[in-house]
Amino acid sequence: MTNTTAANGREAAYHGVPAEDDYGYAQAIKIGNMVYVSGQFSHDDKGAMIAPAALDGTGKPADFSMMAEQMLVTYANAATILAKFGATLDHVVEETLYVLDVDEAFAVAGKVRKQAYAKARPQCASNLIGVSRLAFPEQLIEIVFKAVLADEHERQPVEPA
Repeated sequence: MTNTTAANGREAAYHGVPAEDDYGYAQAIKIGNMVYVSGQFSHDDKGAMIAPAALDGTGKPADFSMMAEQMLVTYANAATILAKFGATLDHVVEETLYVLDVDEAFAVAGKVRKQAYAKARPQCASNLIGVSRLAFPEQLIEIVFKAVLADEHERQPVEPA
């Protein structure tokens, strides 16, 4: 679902998951040729966590082996939301990965990122930041994206002379 608010020129996109209404946010906002994507994580189309981390007795992740799977699904969710604006991961110019375990994330990020972007060297700036907590206890990673779409004149097909 996408909504446009003409008053401020913003276009918003949503996955249609309950958290969007519960928390009150858009998955992405497009202004001009910029798309700002909210933190994405590994959820299905109903908002349920995919590959949740096992928790210990205190409710904290006890196992970080699901990092790669969570990361891959997170990139897929980002691609889905970008597509609502006619964009792909190729339009991403910057990403920030927020992770609970930097070592585990660093160990799998190269392979997962290359698979997600379908390139040996994804053409975007990338930040990997360790944090103590994310929105959901079973969540190991969240990724924020900034994308730039081509200007209108660049998207028009050029007619041969």
